[in-house]
Amino acid sequence: MSEDKDIDRFLTSDGIDSDREQEIGQHIGYRYDINLLPDYSRLTPFLKQYLEIMGWDDLNWLEDVHMGYEEGRPAVFDRNINGWVTVHEDMTLPDNQQDRDMIARELLIRFQMSPTHPLVALKDAYKKF
Repeated sequence: MSEDKDIDRFLTSDGIDSDREQEIGQHIGYRYDINLLPDYSRLTPFLKQYLEIMGWDDLNWLEDVHMGYEEGRPAVFDRNINGWVTVHEDMTLPDNQQDRDMIARELLIRFQMSPTHPLVALKDAYKKF
């Protein structure tokens, strides 16, 4: 018989079970909620090509990127600049959260690769050679 876990462990303890969760001090959400896993059938053409070029079998770090909201506007959080990248106000977003998350991932990659990304200015100002 397998060892049963206390069903109230998230109420009575920190509930951080895996070694990785203990290392980072927080839950890894998709371990508990299957809805947080990306639906690969909904990849945008850009993301499909990006995965091929990168040689990845999955979204890798992009799995943690989701469409959020900043001051009432749809946006994606860019950890590199510690700020929100808002969706253009004329863009109509789909009703499906998986599709919105795929758009958020694409928006983030395109912004990070653009010449207007703040890290480009830092690189230009501080590069050694």
